[in-house]
Amino acid sequence: MSRNTVRKYLNQSDPPRYQRRQQPKPQLGAYEDQLKTWLEQDSQRPKKQRRTARRLFEDLQGAGYVGAYDSVQRFVKHWKQARPALTQAFVPLVFPAGDAAQFDWSHEQVELGGVVQTIKLAHFCLAHSRQPFLVAYFRESLEMVFDAHDRAFTFWGGIPQRMIYDNPRTLVDAVKVGKARRFNRQFLALANHYLFEPVACTPASGWEKGQVENQVGNVREWLFSPRPRFKDLAELNAWLEQQCREKLAQRAHPDQRSRTIGDIFAEEQAQLRPVGKPFAGYVEKACRVSSTCTVGYDRNRYSVPAEHAGQGVFLRATATRIKIVQEGKTLACHERCFGREQQILDPWHYLPVLERKPGALRNGAPFVQWDLPSPVRKVRDH
Repeated sequence: MSRNTVRKYLNQSDPPRYQRRQQPKPQLGAYEDQLKTWLEQDSQRPKKQRRTARRLFEDLQGAGYVGAYDSVQRFVKHWKQARPALTQAFVPLVFPAGDAAQFDWSHEQVELGGVVQTIKLAHFCLAHSRQPFLVAYFRESLEMVFDAHDRAFTFWGGIPQRMIYDNPRTLVDAVKVGKARRFNRQFLALANHYLFEPVACTPASGWEKGQVENQVGNVREWLFSPRPRFKDLAELNAWLEQQCREKLAQRAHPDQRSRTIGDIFAEEQAQLRPVGKPFAGYVEKACRVSSTCTVGYDRNRYSVPAEHAGQGVFLRATATRIKIVQEGKTLACHERCFGREQQILDPWHYLPVLERKPGALRNGAPFVQWDLPSPVRKVRDH
């Protein structure tokens, strides 16, 4: 240790401290008022819409500022430190049994068949008992919403009076003043079928469905850390349902610590409206069958019987199936594919074409992986 350092400590009653030299701001001085105005405006916006120091620096450059980024960064830091910290106050909410449930999506990472994938997890939470229900999909589209509600109401054995949502585009076509919303027509068909009232939160007000928001973080910690492994999506959903029925239901209720979520849910079930027939909703799309006897949906193509090539048909998509219909008659039904640029082809749809083009047996895509019937195999070999 240096003698000078020792002497400095001996000569002072308090330990010496490093004094940072105040950095001059000759270039920023003319723009401080503008920067303060922008910071005040941003403080009134939702957190996700506020500009960072880097973005404010770029905006100042557009206004003629030629100084350094560090000066802007220090100014923003000192401005935020000088403002009194505001703690937002909330009113505790109480929900009667059977009154409401909350819904939300989250993105989680899992390993399916040895491949790490990001799945979309639908979260349901009964507001009174806090009984959760979880189901995973590869998409967040409307047909997945239909299927998720069917599964959740079946799992609960009943339907609450209200369902509380964010304002996703799949459900809400237009956000109006206050709580007024124009809901998607097909989603309203789901609500009318099950007779629940859909309620949309105020934009950027996640606390209005805070229970399911907390559930998203808890489920990520309890079930998806570390990353789980499954053979396929069906095995994952079976495991999620088991966790909701056993592990999550046995946790203590947040407001009644002496009782479990499952105990209170057993009492709430009597207040839920009984479930009748499932909704079985689908998304319908008008399309034309191509010359290769296929129709497209979600960046994949599905085969249709060859005699309908060039004709107009309707494609009905659910969470698990693709059905092609014409004038009320089902032409084809396929298991839904969630890959990209895939062809899902039924060889039997192309048999009429083979009458005129038997050479297609050699390289025809529908026949490559097909275990050919004996007569067709003889034609191919010939």
